[in-house]
Amino acid sequence: MSCEWVNIRLGDFIELKRGYDLPKKSRSAGPIPLISSAGVSDQHSEAKVRGPGVVTGRYGTIGDVFYIEEDFWPLNTTLYVRDFKGNDPRFTYYFLKTIDYLQYSDKAAVPGVNRNHLHMAEISVPKSVEEQRRIASVLSCLDDKIEANDTINQTLEQMAQAIFKSWFVDFDPVKAKIAALEAGGSEEDALLAAMQAISAKDEIELARLQAEQPEQYAELRATAELFPSAMQDSELGEIPEGWSVTRVNEIAEIVKGKSYKSAELEPSQTALVTLKSFNRGGGYRLDGLKEYTGKYKSQQEVMVGDLIIAYTDVTQAADVIGKPAMVIGDERYEHLVISLDVAVIRPVDSALKPYLYGLAKTDTFQYHTKAHTTGTTVLHLAKNAVPEYPLALPSKALIDAYAGQATPLFALINEKVQESRSLESLRDTLLPKLLSGELSMPSTIDQLVAEPQRAEREVT
Repeated sequence: MSCEWVNIRLGDFIELKRGYDLPKKSRSAGPIPLISSAGVSDQHSEAKVRGPGVVTGRYGTIGDVFYIEEDFWPLNTTLYVRDFKGNDPRFTYYFLKTIDYLQYSDKAAVPGVNRNHLHMAEISVPKSVEEQRRIASVLSCLDDKIEANDTINQTLEQMAQAIFKSWFVDFDPVKAKIAALEAGGSEEDALLAAMQAISAKDEIELARLQAEQPEQYAELRATAELFPSAMQDSELGEIPEGWSVTRVNEIAEIVKGKSYKSAELEPSQTALVTLKSFNRGGGYRLDGLKEYTGKYKSQQEVMVGDLIIAYTDVTQAADVIGKPAMVIGDERYEHLVISLDVAVIRPVDSALKPYLYGLAKTDTFQYHTKAHTTGTTVLHLAKNAVPEYPLALPSKALIDAYAGQATPLFALINEKVQESRSLESLRDTLLPKLLSGELSMPSTIDQLVAEPQRAEREVT
């Protein structure tokens, strides 16, 4: 079906307005998101704008565009759409992502987007709101799948960490055995109690598991047998009997990354893993890499599955330093090298990687790293903060058992991240083509989501 496109000024398509001041001292707790030039930055009890809305940065971060479904408060560092003038909000969001905002910025020490200049921009858009909605639906479908992958990965991370906490922080299987024995039970009763603690199944459910899935039952029983049935005193307090107290540098090598010059950041098949490679709160992201042409030591190159930790952060954020991530593969590059802001932890036994990753995510480890940071504008993690961190080390068999539980979860996370990368690439390829009318609407959205790499090849 043909669609009429019209050439108009942006100010005739929508009206943008500057956001509103709201000092921190004037904010009160509530469910309303405060939108800054970097996205959701806080919450408040009052909304200034009814949702859905579209916001972009006016000062600070320029070029990012945000779609907000609910009512919100746009801060004064932003421009928000005050009037959509009958156009589709979701289409408007995607359309504003295609604009080069630097063309409309003030020539000042701190550049900012000039709203009046932006309103004068000549644009071409579908006249029909229905066509706008159809275009937005394709792009939204891809974004929804990416968001679903992110949610799945958060759940997988939580699952791995829940197992780690139960086994190695709360010692649930050990305590279950002790409680059963103290209640007058036999060793078999203690073993059954540990199996219940590990699987979150009661006796009836375990009996059903034994009858219907005997191999899985046998594996669960073997895992429960690895936990002792007593505690012992140590310098860390009570720990399971037979476990030893050690430090990270006694079971792993810690290698700091490479310093670099801006002149070395040129197109290359080598990329630096930087501070931006960490999600807020930990975890790996593919869009934080910087292509790099300089030299580096072989120990500073990292592979898929390597454990890395952020060694610096800016004080305004302070939500990355000390956080761990597992390196995820990126087919764009032959080599990945850690930057000076990052360290890689290489355990003597590869099965220790999931264990050390779980350890680095614990509250105790995070409190430790925060206590060993210095700096005013930029935070730095002390050299010995990670190497000298003390820990209770379980038996190798138990470490292997945890790796057997966690490794498939991390493999699935890797798979979902790679899938999202393909979907993002397809979305970014489709975005300008759909919004300029160069490309007609695809016939099957489901195929785009199912085969993003193939779809991208067909539209490029």
